[in-house]
Amino acid sequence: MRLEHITQMEAGYTMGMNPDGRELLVVVVKGTFQISDSGHPPVLAPEQIRLFEADDFTGEPGLSAPLHESDYAPFKPMCDVILNGSAYAPGGRPAPKVRVMLQIGPVAKFFHVVGPRFWQKGMISISPTRPIPFTVMPFSYDTAFGGVDFSHSNEKKHKAFMENPIGKGFHDNLKNEEIHGTPLPNTEELKNPVTRPDGPYRPMGFGVVGRGWLPRYPLAGTYDQAWLDNAFPFLPADFDSAYFQCAPADQQMPYPKGGESVGLLNLTPEGKTVFQLPSKEITVTYFLKNGEEKDVAANLDTLVIEPDRGIFTLTWRASLPLKKNMFEVEFALVAESAADRETIFQKKNVSFPLFDTEDEDFSHKVPEVREYT
Repeated sequence: MRLEHITQMEAGYTMGMNPDGRELLVVVVKGTFQISDSGHPPVLAPEQIRLFEADDFTGEPGLSAPLHESDYAPFKPMCDVILNGSAYAPGGRPAPKVRVMLQIGPVAKFFHVVGPRFWQKGMISISPTRPIPFTVMPFSYDTAFGGVDFSHSNEKKHKAFMENPIGKGFHDNLKNEEIHGTPLPNTEELKNPVTRPDGPYRPMGFGVVGRGWLPRYPLAGTYDQAWLDNAFPFLPADFDSAYFQCAPADQQMPYPKGGESVGLLNLTPEGKTVFQLPSKEITVTYFLKNGEEKDVAANLDTLVIEPDRGIFTLTWRASLPLKKNMFEVEFALVAESAADRETIFQKKNVSFPLFDTEDEDFSHKVPEVREYT
């Protein structure tokens, strides 16, 4: 199977599987755009970020925050909205606490980013120190509430905060003297500040939720002896496609159509930043060996914003259910719309893939053609 690519963005393909065992041919397109001032349309960045073939972490895999998840999920029922960045104190004046916001469509999420502070253990209680003021504070789930407590002498009483096992500030064994001087999280809910090591807190961040964390991993289904006996190697009957969503539930939204406004508060040096998503219609045409052509409109299902780098990425995904296997498909063509594809065909008056990309009549329509085999 060949993938022909008529965009200036990145594209690739993989195989997927429905819960019923039917195979899918999945094409993924990813564009990197510059964050533009409000009122100016977004433009493609000079450097396009590659498609991630595996999960990417801030540090050691599995022991640090997921930064980017593999782009090759077979399907996402919603759009993930992810932000990796830092909090900026208003006006560049040091502050002990800064309110940050991410907003797009129905997604509107606020929380506090707090300066460094530590647990202090007194005679009768444990309390946080005052936060140290900051001007810029990077944050992620590494610095959100959570962690693992191995301090109890009885291993059966070791405990992990499964909503964020790589975070900090969580302690279950409050008799442990080593709590004193350990760091608190740098993020917290607006109306539920962290005041106890074992309190009922949500880990606050805009990043990727780990595959093995709550509430995500139960969505992957049950892999027990009954599954081994009756369903292996297919997905279990209780698998939920929402497992492929890598954003927190409050950062998932219906697929954007393009043109939506994104609002950021205290996530850039300017304080308030607003930009629009580009309006692009990505179409994948699958050319089958039996002569059929199938146009599939790709869904925009992942938005990753990286304000510190001045960029954001959009990822579109199109899936074709297969009757048997991928050898049914000769090649797939990615274009920004079915109309663009037809225009190119008409101008050349030949059948794909016999393009001459040097032809002046349409070379501006085909900035780059890439072939994947």
